Amino acid sequence: MNEKKIIIAIDGFASCGKSTLARQLAEKLGYVYIDSGAIYRALMLYFLKNNLDFNDPNALQQGLSEAKISFRFNPQTRTNEVCLNGRNVESEIRDMRVSRKVSELSKIKAVRQRVVELLREIGKDKGIVMDGRDIGTVVFPDAELKLFVTADFQERIRRRYEELKQKGVSVSREEIAQNLRERDEADIHRKESPLRKAPDAVEVDNTHLTPAQQLQLVYEMAWKKIHPLH
Repeated sequence: MNEKKIIIAIDGFASCGKSTLARQLAEKLGYVYIDSGAIYRALMLYFLKNNLDFNDPNALQQGLSEAKISFRFNPQTRTNEVCLNGRNVESEIRDMRVSRKVSELSKIKAVRQRVVELLREIGKDKGIVMDGRDIGTVVFPDAELKLFVTADFQERIRRRYEELKQKGVSVSREEIAQNLRERDEADIHRKESPLRKAPDAVEVDNTHLTPAQQLQLVYEMAWKKIHPLH
């Protein structure tokens, strides 16, 4: 069988289900899943915990040099979870205080350059599914399969609300809507690597798709790229 390893880049707005899709697709293909947003969130957590102002150039350099980010495979969830200086912070980085500030941090050129370097190193052997905001446009512009995931804004609010509720986080729909608007604005208009659909990306609107339907749709696309002679 003619099978090759590829890079699958999944971009899109917050709370469109990119991570769920990427995680499921990686498992179905036997690939490694990498959540690029987790790296930015882990960095933001480090700045918060150490009371470092990332708008101060000296504090920014201190944080970027001291925060050691890695991924550790969790056999229970069968995914790579983010660690900050050796400690698993997968749950902590989803906190709203991180969500409120992470887009601001991710605008900074030095931060994005550091994260892009790390992501490229992780993906150098291919066989990965990575989701984020600029994976297909900046991190892996030569990825064999690029997807741009979208969903209706009200549906995104509902999904984020349900996600946080399941984790025991008390937050209003209004607060989520405001957070998503701010993140969309920051992602689209930031100077460094703004969120945009790559010219060769396939747009997937999953507003009315179940996770299973979306997974099957994308799996078929990936299968054709992995087995080009079939």
